[in-house]
Amino acid sequence: MKIGRECEECVISQAVRVGEILGLDAAQKEAIVALAKEHVKRFDYTLTPPQNAYRLYEEIALFLNTKDIYKEIKRASTKKAKEFLPECEELLKNSKEPLLCAAKIAVAGNVMDLASKISYDLKDELKNITRLKFEIDDFSLLKTALESAREVVYICDNAGEEIFDKLFIRTIKELYPLTNIYYLTRGKPIINDITYEEALESGLDECAKVLDSGVPTPGFVYEMARAESQERFKSADVIIAKGMGNFECMSEDKYGNIFYLFKVKCEPVGAFAGAPLGAIVCKNG
Repeated sequence: MKIGRECEECVISQAVRVGEILGLDAAQKEAIVALAKEHVKRFDYTLTPPQNAYRLYEEIALFLNTKDIYKEIKRASTKKAKEFLPECEELLKNSKEPLLCAAKIAVAGNVMDLASKISYDLKDELKNITRLKFEIDDFSLLKTALESAREVVYICDNAGEEIFDKLFIRTIKELYPLTNIYYLTRGKPIINDITYEEALESGLDECAKVLDSGVPTPGFVYEMARAESQERFKSADVIIAKGMGNFECMSEDKYGNIFYLFKVKCEPVGAFAGAPLGAIVCKNG
């Protein structure tokens, strides 16, 4: 989906949140908001929101003299997610539909998003996840596709989520042991999205082949990906794309084998997808 005028306010509010989350002083906060206000003037409305936003985060990182503005926050998110592992594993153990349960747990983790204007509580999400239904429900198509898939590409999203992604991937491998799964990370630090090194630290290589996609935006852009990631993307029997950013970047290109898993945290994205704010979605591309 292409960026809209309503995204201008959102990007500026993201800059405000950077200052608040990092505890910056008043002068730093003001400077970052000024960067955002200048940045939105240069929006390219033929591109997606993530393609427009990532340059701002590069400017903020340069201003703060760091390569990864949320490095410590991401570590804390992963640590927090791990606290819920015993509960999630118990849910899976007792589930009559483990694949569905694991998919919903993975979507629950999608609330760990520092770019979202709306914040959700992970504990509440996981507590209610088994009762929630997908507002857009193509899960049966995903399950059928996985039954015959030999190569799956799983495109990541935010730090912390990878803990729940790992449970989902592990469940897929247990049910369909012949499936090869490739876990594509961001090519460099961007917002709180997970990088190659962070995925390895969380042990994703225990259940999938982890690849650095090379993509610098908070959403997968095929043209910006490394050659190996492009090849895996093209040859995959099934693509699972986590998070709104991946949906925003790829939803206008129709891929019959792609499934978007995310929570709707933005009204324009919800309107484009056809789901209300707060809904969870399993949408075939």
